[in-house]
Amino acid sequence: MIEVRVKLTFPEDLVRQPFMARLVREHEVEPNIRRANVDDSEGWIVCEITGEAGKVDDALDWLRSQGIRVDLLGDVVEG
Repeated sequence: MIEVRVKLTFPEDLVRQPFMARLVREHEVEPNIRRANVDDSEGWIVCEITGEAGKVDDALDWLRSQGIRVDLLGDVVEG
């Protein structure tokens, strides 16, 4: 299991999509939201994503492929 801290930035056309729910269901990772600011025109979330290393990597790649900016914040913590 690893934990990665990321900042996810959503453009206006994606801000209303249920990406966090899809992360849990489709990628079997656990996001822990630490901070967020979301309104009708933009949004960002700082969260820790925990799961098996391959699943976390796949989840982050999937977010990027959807048009979400993914910034890594600090080191990966392995447990």
